[in-house]
Amino acid sequence: MPLYLEDIDNYAWNKLEAGAAAADSGFHFITLGSIDEHGHPQARTLVLRRVDRMKCVLEFHTDARSPKWLALSAHPKATALGYCNETRIQLRLCGTVELHAQGSECAELAWEKLSDNTRKTYAGPAPGSDVVSNKYHGCNTDGSGKVNFGVIVLHINLLDWCLLARDNNQRALLHYSAAGKLKNCKWVNP
Repeated sequence: MPLYLEDIDNYAWNKLEAGAAAADSGFHFITLGSIDEHGHPQARTLVLRRVDRMKCVLEFHTDARSPKWLALSAHPKATALGYCNETRIQLRLCGTVELHAQGSECAELAWEKLSDNTRKTYAGPAPGSDVVSNKYHGCNTDGSGKVNFGVIVLHINLLDWCLLARDNNQRALLHYSAAGKLKNCKWVNP
C-alpha cells in the first residue's frame, strides 16, 4: 500500500497490469461508464484485456454491434471504475475512447490472441437483440464473428485513487498528458 503520493502512480498501474493478466485479480473486471444516445449515463462491466502504462491506456473488447459501441462512437468520453475487495482500493480512470473495428491493426492483433471459445461470443446474435427461440444453437468459430469484434482503447487523462479504509480514507488525483506522462498529482479529501 503506498504511503507516499509519488508511489501511487506506480502502484495503481501495477494493479491494473495484474488485472489484465489474471482473472482472479481484483482489477480484472472493470466498470465502464459512458453516455448513451439519449444523454443517459450507462455502466457495464468489462474484462480488462490489456494495459499500456507508458501510454496510460486500458483496452477492452466488445461486440461492435452493441449499444455501448454506438454510444462511445457518438460520445467518446468515458470513465472506468475498478474496486479491489482485498486492498480496498478504488480506481476511477477518466479519458477518451478510441474504437478499433475489424480491419484495424489493433483489432486484428487482439482477435488473433482470442481463444476459440471467446471468439464464439462474437459470432452469435447482436447484443440486446431478442432471443427467437428457447433453444441455444451455438455459434461457429469459422471467423464469422470477427466482423463483429471491436476493441475499446481508453486513453487515461485522470486517475482518481481512493483507499476506502475503516478509519482513514485517503484519496489522490493524478493527471496525465495526452502522451501518457504524469503531469501532476495531489492529495485531496476523500
